[in-house]
Amino acid sequence: MSSTTRRVGKYELGRTVGEGTFAKVKFAINTETGESVAVKVLAKSTILKHRMVDQIKREISIMKIVRHPFIVRLHEVLASRTRIYIILEFVPGGELFDKIVHKGKLSEMESRKYLQQLIDAISHCHKKGVYHRDLKPENLLLDARDNLKVSDFGLSALPQQGVDLLHTTCGTPNYVAPEVLNGQGYDGAAADIWSCGVILYVLLAGYLPFEETDLPSLYKKINAATFSCPFWFSPGAKSLIERMLDPNPKTRITIEGIRKDPWFPVNYIPVRQGVEEDVNLDDIRAAFDDIEDHFVTEQSRHLNRGPLIMNAFEMITMSQGLNLSALFDRRQDYVKRQTRFVSRETPKDIISTIETVAESMGLKVHTRGYKTRLEGISANKAGQFAVVVEIYEVAPSLFMVDTRRAAGDTLEYHKFYKSFCAKLDHIIWKPKDGIIEGGTRSHESKYHRRTLSKP
Repeated sequence: MSSTTRRVGKYELGRTVGEGTFAKVKFAINTETGESVAVKVLAKSTILKHRMVDQIKREISIMKIVRHPFIVRLHEVLASRTRIYIILEFVPGGELFDKIVHKGKLSEMESRKYLQQLIDAISHCHKKGVYHRDLKPENLLLDARDNLKVSDFGLSALPQQGVDLLHTTCGTPNYVAPEVLNGQGYDGAAADIWSCGVILYVLLAGYLPFEETDLPSLYKKINAATFSCPFWFSPGAKSLIERMLDPNPKTRITIEGIRKDPWFPVNYIPVRQGVEEDVNLDDIRAAFDDIEDHFVTEQSRHLNRGPLIMNAFEMITMSQGLNLSALFDRRQDYVKRQTRFVSRETPKDIISTIETVAESMGLKVHTRGYKTRLEGISANKAGQFAVVVEIYEVAPSLFMVDTRRAAGDTLEYHKFYKSFCAKLDHIIWKPKDGIIEGGTRSHESKYHRRTLSKP
């Protein structure tokens, strides 16, 4: 079997860990330091075609400005003649969303810790004049020590000189403040606090405070702040959530008020910020403004054609903390945005089976080598749903089938994966040494009760 090695400057690129409409995110190694990083790869032609140059420049400039222990760190930006590479801190623990789906709801102690870290990060952003505007559990990552890392500043706003209110309606409807939906102008700081209130509710409850099948009904509930707290919320948590989900942004609790609230500071460990660093944006300007003069060398080394070989280091980072059973145990892994199983079938048979199953599910199939993209329309008919399936060789005659969401809603992806694996059950390898107990259906039924919906 074979592999393809690709290097961009001092970074050796590995597997794709995320894929969207405009970018791919790849795992990479800094060959000078051995450090793991994530590399966001954007095609210049795509950026220009969709007129996204200014938005992407703003996003990566903001990520450089807001350096903080609880915010994903942007190391540098590189450019080749055809692509832009954003080098980011590698965060191995996945999304907070996945943890909520997996556990149903979190304890008050754990929820409080995440809120404390979130408020620390958002407070730092606000002091820098940055408002996130798309805070939700999918955009909150967890590092190897289970600490929060705020990501995805694509909808963030910097205040314009002489302008106090923002006017762009953006974000995810269930987490958006009523004043943002009303389009009358809003204070970015107050809007972020509302989203933090929704997140705290979801952490403690395991489901959303505002949820309806149609947007008009959802907006009506949000505007009136119509929600109720389940019986297991403590009086302190309930009181703070009600102050954060105040529909009037002028009377809504502030960050300073949250920090003074008696529920908030229990077991609080103030973040160690360190010395404020000088931020240099020259690499960003070079990547976008002087494309022909400043570009990094791209090198690819192609060997015999076949599935990519996954090396031991990638397997370890993929398995979250040296526990390799997570690669093979679907009980631990089926709720991840990126999901995988292992097969002993030949790569060609795996691809053929995947294509047949996908077509039976009404999806369009595009296969290139040992990578397949499945496309369809999302369940709510509002946009595209897409999944990428890729095969890796992890040992002789043992192949990992890696599936990741490329477009569409996270919950819709989880439901798709459940159905997809049920149809692929005959090619999924199930070791007989206790790593996997029982078939796929028993584990999937547990997932069915772990969505962000009221029980």
